[in-house]
Amino acid sequence: MEPVCDTTGVREAEAAAIDREGADILMQRAAVGVATAVGDLLHELAPDGTPDPSRLTGRTVLVVAGAGNNGGDALYAGARLAEAGATVLVAGTADVIHTEALRACQAAGGRQVGQAEIAEDLRRGRIDCVVDGVLGLGGRAGLRGPVAALAIACADRRVPVVAVDLPSGVVADEGTVSGTTFHARRTVTFGVRKPCHVLEPAASACGEVQVVDIGLGEVPPLLMAATDSDIAGWWPVPDGSSDKYSRGVVGLDAGSQDYPGAGLLAAYGATHSGAGMVRFTGDRAVGDLITAQLPNVVRAEGRVQARVLGPGWGARRDADQVVAAAIEANESLVIDADALRALPTTRLRADVLLTPHAGELARLLGVDRGEVTGDPLGAVDEAVQRTGATVLLKGSTQYVGGPLDPLTTIAVVGPSWTAQAGSGDVLAGICGALLAAGLETVQAALTAASIQAIAARQHPGPYPPQELARRLPGVIADLVAGRLMPSA
Repeated sequence: MEPVCDTTGVREAEAAAIDREGADILMQRAAVGVATAVGDLLHELAPDGTPDPSRLTGRTVLVVAGAGNNGGDALYAGARLAEAGATVLVAGTADVIHTEALRACQAAGGRQVGQAEIAEDLRRGRIDCVVDGVLGLGGRAGLRGPVAALAIACADRRVPVVAVDLPSGVVADEGTVSGTTFHARRTVTFGVRKPCHVLEPAASACGEVQVVDIGLGEVPPLLMAATDSDIAGWWPVPDGSSDKYSRGVVGLDAGSQDYPGAGLLAAYGATHSGAGMVRFTGDRAVGDLITAQLPNVVRAEGRVQARVLGPGWGARRDADQVVAAAIEANESLVIDADALRALPTTRLRADVLLTPHAGELARLLGVDRGEVTGDPLGAVDEAVQRTGATVLLKGSTQYVGGPLDPLTTIAVVGPSWTAQAGSGDVLAGICGALLAAGLETVQAALTAASIQAIAARQHPGPYPPQELARRLPGVIADLVAGRLMPSA
């Protein structure tokens, strides 16, 4: 898993690195990373037959530099791009920008330009790439004035942007986006990822994130982020000694007369993620619907390794008794959707997994939904402390916290196509299958949320949740075999 660090830790590590090696050395390393990313991106976007990316003759790069060190990184990168043959234009966004870096860029051939020339060049399609070095880790939310107009023009004309550390207008320690920002095709950050690189919707503004080692050393993490390789390594792959029982039996009580599809979708999730057996014990009519499409599902009570409760229950009269009995049975347990309303006041075990979305978690904590969306890390931590259970907060960024884990972890992030009714039902079934297979609860939650995101990434588009579930077997096979491209 990758560490994600806040600005306080990064600044402390940066100050220590400057004491060890000097600010100029760190800045030059950063500039090399930015210039390389720009060259690589221009090479990737160019037609076939383009010369080696180290030779950028004929390409025009606009460096937008603010007053801070990010502006210096961008200008030194501009100097390297000019030396490699690019035409480099420089736009300063402050009265004074990094003096030495500006001199270096000009000495290499970079030329300062005004707003009118920039606007004309953008209009005529003369700029191939923009390097955003306006604001750094201390930048405030949103852009204003000419810089905001430039960011909008770049987006409108689809000019690729390479951001230095983070897109200007995005706040480093937040996942929210407020006001106008640059939207980067690629972000080059230094040492470690920051929260904005992994938390949505800010992560989408960052594009592909490349982490460049400039010598910061160890930085205390704020949270951790799961990667494709983590999910591939954790996935329970059967071997020659496996049978349906050792692969894990999932007990499923989901759906109702009002919401029969929820039970079917949960069964799809459990079945297509590899459960050895799915036992359905819920509403009879829902069971008929499930077995008509999934005849492998067993409709009989029996031993299970994990149980899934709640998707599509609606206002179920016996919810409290069903949830209490499942907790008493000492099985691994997924409590989702309507079953979350039936949680007992007693402290739960770590192998009980709660899977709320923001509204359900707000209700569980007795707060407004905005408090959860404004501070999801704090909300997950509070829910774990109150209940003793493991908590998976569903959404565009999915957070997992457990009572035995010191840090919250986020799942692999996928495209927003999965924001559809029924995706959570499928996810509950996947969680149940992985718990039944023996994964530790936090690991199972992260793996389930991540594989759904990875499947959506591999099959982008408005696939309904049942169609995406049908594609899980192929995605899982490719993932564990190492045939998938890793996430950015």
